[in-house]
Order: sequence, then structure tokens, then C-alpha cells
Amino acid sequence: MSHEARLAELGIELPAVAAPVAAYVPAVVSGSYVYTSGQLPFVAGALPATGKVGEGDGLVSATDAKGYARTAVLNALAAVRGEIGSLDRIVRIVKVVGFVASDPSFTGQPGVVNGASELLGEVFGDAGIHSRSAVGVAVLPLDSPVEVEIIVEFA
Repeated sequence: MSHEARLAELGIELPAVAAPVAAYVPAVVSGSYVYTSGQLPFVAGALPATGKVGEGDGLVSATDAKGYARTAVLNALAAVRGEIGSLDRIVRIVKVVGFVASDPSFTGQPGVVNGASELLGEVFGDAGIHSRSAVGVAVLPLDSPVEVEIIVEFA
């Protein structure tokens, strides 16, 4: 099954490519790789939540943040499709880097970034198995709780 057909089977429609919030482009091609810029979990041009991830009042829950990582990687896939025309050209997801704006006591960054990794596995199967970093940071652009970037090999 093609990657595009798998997306449709899962009932997933990729969003339009998110407009950059500063001086960069959403993705670039170098050789047979696409490198995305960090993608925020924009939905219809807005962040669904802002703030730090952690446990307690005023914090974004790890469960919600995991969903936002999933949304962010969909935005990254939209940027990839914008560069190469079709996700069916993807040979492999090479690397995922996830950033989690974390409360100082929060240590569950890998679980949050699983939202992106699990989606890639659902869509790409074995081609979605990738290397990864999950990094806790003090703050992200626009006070987003998560940011995800990917490197994709294509043919």
C-alpha cells in the first residue's frame, strides 16, 4: 500500500504547509534527503495550547503534549510533501528530533515525542523506523509545548 493511501486509510488529511514564523523555509532538499525546519503543532494556523509540559495546574499534560507532537509531525510531513510532491516517494524516515517545553520537574520527554514516532510507524511501517532525540527545553517559539523536525530519505 502506498504511503498516501495509508494516510487516507487512517483518515488523516495533511494540513497546508505551515507558514514560517521567522526567516527560514519549512523544508529543504539536499541530495535524496528532505530536512524539515522545526514544526509546531499548528491547527488551522493556531496553536491548540501553549505553555510548559508537566504535571499540575497551569501545565500542559504529557498526554495532550503527545497529541501535539503527532500534530507537529503531520505538519512536517506536509512540508516534505510540499518539496517532493508525494509521500509515496519516501524511502525512509531517517531521524526525528522532538523538543518539549518542560516544567523543570518533567522528565517524560520521550513519551511525548512518541506521539510523532508512533504516527510515523502507523503510516510508513518499517520505513518509519527512525533514530530520534527527545529534548526538554525551557521555552519554544510562540510558547508552543512541542516542536518536531524530521529528516526523510526519498527516491
